[in-house]
Formats: sequence, C-alpha cells, structure tokens
Amino acid sequence: MGVRQILIVEDDKAIRQGIADALTFEGFATLQAANGKDGMDLALRREYDLLLLDLVLPGVDGLEILEAVRAGRPTQPVIIMTAKGEEDDRVKGLKLGADDYVVKPFSVKEMLARVEAVLRRSPERPSDVVEIRLPDGVADLSKGEIRFDDGVSCELPEREGELLRYLAKNAGRVVSRDELMMRVWRLNPKRVETRTIDVHIGRLREKIRDDAADPKLIITIRGKGYTFKTEDSQE
Repeated sequence: MGVRQILIVEDDKAIRQGIADALTFEGFATLQAANGKDGMDLALRREYDLLLLDLVLPGVDGLEILEAVRAGRPTQPVIIMTAKGEEDDRVKGLKLGADDYVVKPFSVKEMLARVEAVLRRSPERPSDVVEIRLPDGVADLSKGEIRFDDGVSCELPEREGELLRYLAKNAGRVVSRDELMMRVWRLNPKRVETRTIDVHIGRLREKIRDDAADPKLIITIRGKGYTFKTEDSQE
C-alpha cells in the first residue's frame, strides 16, 4: 500500500496546520484548502483517500461540498468537523453521507483514531485499468485502440477511453451521469447538459461492438446511470 493522502478543508490556519502536522508525523500525505471554493475544487478534482471537512467555511458551505462529493464519489470516505453548538449541521452532514464526525476542540489522538477507523472500514479505491477484456477482443487503453479477435482494430479516442476506463474501474456499480461528468469530464454537472454522456456512451458501444439495442457490456439503468459488466460476468 502506498502513502495514504488526506485532504483537509479547514479555514482556521492553526487547526488546519495542526491536523496536517499530526497526520504527516503518522506517515500520511496531506492536501489543504483554506476556503470552500478551493476545498470544492480539490475535493472533486484530486485523488485522495479521506476528506476531513469543516462544515462552516467562507465561500462555499461545507455541506455543499459534502453533497457534491457524495454525488461524484459515492464511496469517498469523509469525516466532518463541527463546533459544539453545530449539532444541526452535524446531523445534516451525517444524513448526507459523512462517515464520521469530530467535535471541536478535539485531541490529536481522537482525530487520528477516527481517521484510522474510517479508512479501515472504507472500500479500497478501485485499481487502475490498462487493458479491458471484451467478449471478442481487448481495449488497450495505453495505446488508445481496440483490437478484435478477427484481426480488425480501431482507434479509441482519449475521452471515450477515459469513459471506458472509469466504467471498468467501477464494474458492477451503477455510475450516475453526474458522477461521470465530474470524474471523467471534470465539470460541474449543474452547469453542463449531461446529454453529452449519452452521446459518448453510444459512440463507445459502437466501438466495442456492444449492440445498443441489446447491450451486454454497458448497461443503462433507467433513471440512475450506467453499469459495466466484465467479461467474466457475461452469461
């Protein structure tokens, strides 16, 4: 296992640095944001193992960040940080899907214990995918091409390759259009027409010879998104 990275979103510099120092001493790497806008950007665009999120932030509210993270990264571990008088926000945070919480002021020992506990019970980040086996060929993402057993090959454009990679990394799980927009296109789905996802799915199915009328690999889950079936799961 590599070094685990923790994203700290906290506007109080002393608290933020104290947490970062303690985590670094314990062998973690850290990312830091001092306001809601930067926190939202890092939370949606960077890779990390756990998010430590203050709920009261300048700019973008911590609950808004949590909601966006849950939409775009359903399995991302999150611990929220609140003050003693913020019980209502703490309850809202837990309802939005936070894994745990700590109440300020907290001890370093308590924070580290909660971090370790959440990481232990959280699903591992999906491993990267370089080649994807297809029923009659292989998608080689490193070369950007698809090769079929009958000798035919075709180019796999970068965007379609990233889309296929993300679906394959999350095989068996329903991936929403909003999640794809954030994780593959790196865009806020509230500001972009997500119909583009369906268009790219259609092109990708054509490339991998997945019949749009009766798909076997990329399955549409009506009202929810798409799920990818591996070759081993084909009946």
